[in-house]
Amino acid sequence: MNNPRGIALITALGFSSGLPLALSGFTLRLWLARAHLPLAAIGLTANLGIAYSLKFVWAPGLDHWLPPPPFSAFGRRRGWLLCAQLCLAVSIAFLALTHPAKNLIPTLIAGALVAFVSATQDIMIDAWRIESFASHLQGAATAGYIWGYRAAMLCSGAGTIALSATIGWHAAILGLVPLQAMGIIATLLAHEPAPPKKAAASAITAKFRAAVIAPLFEFFSRDGAVIILAFVVLFRLGEALAGVMLAPYYTYLGFNRAAIAIANGPAALLAVLAGTAIGGIMVARLGVGRALLTAGVFQTVALVMYPLLGLYPHLPHILLDTSILESFAEGVSDAAFITYLSGLCSHEYTATQYALLSSVAAVALRTVGGLSGFAAQAMGWIPFYEFTIVSALPAMTTMIIILHRYPPQPS
Repeated sequence: MNNPRGIALITALGFSSGLPLALSGFTLRLWLARAHLPLAAIGLTANLGIAYSLKFVWAPGLDHWLPPPPFSAFGRRRGWLLCAQLCLAVSIAFLALTHPAKNLIPTLIAGALVAFVSATQDIMIDAWRIESFASHLQGAATAGYIWGYRAAMLCSGAGTIALSATIGWHAAILGLVPLQAMGIIATLLAHEPAPPKKAAASAITAKFRAAVIAPLFEFFSRDGAVIILAFVVLFRLGEALAGVMLAPYYTYLGFNRAAIAIANGPAALLAVLAGTAIGGIMVARLGVGRALLTAGVFQTVALVMYPLLGLYPHLPHILLDTSILESFAEGVSDAAFITYLSGLCSHEYTATQYALLSSVAAVALRTVGGLSGFAAQAMGWIPFYEFTIVSALPAMTTMIIILHRYPPQPS
């Protein structure tokens, strides 16, 4: 693939991938916090995104079968991608028309739909990225992808929050629907990767074996597969617990929507883009293993800012400083972590294996993260955020074991 054109396309697809993330995450939780809903209910919204952790269940079907007409005319990857992107636009519009303060159930259903269709889109974008770029270009493709979805999160996060203060939540969220067109345009302009060669199979059991059993067996037959999966689960545990409660935490500390939007606005975006770029350089210079270890340490240290924010909420710029440092750390870790996950995939089973790994990576956020509201209410804000720092330590221990016994292959 031509490098500039390919990077431009994966950046646009990253934008399409990142746009719905805040709508079932931070933006939605701030909307609920402003509606004065209890912490337990707000924390449980993390479980709406369980689709991100279960997408490996339907990824084999997307990996193996063509989409229905008329999407099949665009090929296996692009066809499913276009179908998901159109459904995503409808789901976002549905969410925008709900009223959580009056009836929470439709809002939760809409949020779950956004997450499900978004997860389906992610399966195809990840497969397209891994199949379309040579191994030595995966780091650049990953950086472009992250830049795109971070820019989109600025729109659906800080942008939507800022607009909601003037035009209301409904109109602000509805305004995101046209932005989905960027992903649709990128999909139409992208090429269709050549499907991997597979033996013909007519029986249903044979197809199931080729689509589901074979990619999972191939992965779990490797040395250290179980401990690698354990590390993937633990890597984002501290960040997951901390992130779910940020919207009500900011509200409790007295920050208004304007301050929150500024903290999560362009400065945070620049920080995460800089972190992603530096993370990509670290991968190239240090190798995936040492870059991942460095990123994990920095990510854990950055969590210290949250208890400090609670102790000194009135210091000038502390909210902005906290957001910038955390965004930078997240960018560094994203670049190293996604490159590590991509390197674990066999090209023959790209979609299924990457869906499995990225799904497992979201398990902590979508399960334990949902209990963060109960934990914050029981422990208090400062002890809760101190606990998030401690919860990041098991991942560091597991990482050291993996890098010593099962180091990643050089990229």
